[in-house]
Amino acid sequence: MAISWNRWSRKLHRWGAVLTCLPLLLVIGSGLLLQIKKQSSWVQPATVKGVGKVPELEWEQLLQSVIAVPESEVLSWEDIDRVDVRPGKGIAKVQCQNRWEVQVDLQTSEVRAVNYRRSDLIESLHDGSFFSDAAKLWVFFPNGLVLLGLWFTGVYLWWLPIGAKRKKKRRMANQEAKTVA
Repeated sequence: MAISWNRWSRKLHRWGAVLTCLPLLLVIGSGLLLQIKKQSSWVQPATVKGVGKVPELEWEQLLQSVIAVPESEVLSWEDIDRVDVRPGKGIAKVQCQNRWEVQVDLQTSEVRAVNYRRSDLIESLHDGSFFSDAAKLWVFFPNGLVLLGLWFTGVYLWWLPIGAKRKKKRRMANQEAKTVA
């Protein structure tokens, strides 16, 4: 006995929703936070402006400015994840391995802001890399594929009653046309 497309679609939709509920909740929640990261300094610190727009700071001066900040826990370049230089704003955003961000003026080497940066953590939760590369590949990627299937089956299930009503109207119109003729 062959299973109907309608029944198969409902089963796939139901079980797909159950299988993806926890990873999907994490992806949606983290995605919502990432959508507002520029508006929320809790997620990602706002970029402050420096004195000038022409970088005059040496790399060693930058490192010494960051080392002077206790929260950064920086002792050498190995403790720094990356440096985002914004010449237009006159600032270097130094992202430390411990997720603290130190913003240093590119002309004066003055520390302009020190904040905890949550956006990278939230991004790693969003794509699954927080757990491991294996989780990213074997949990979050299949979760995305199942979610795509949920979208297709959801659209199909949404269309079913509309299509059935249209079919019924056509059938009724054809029957009326036969009885009139």
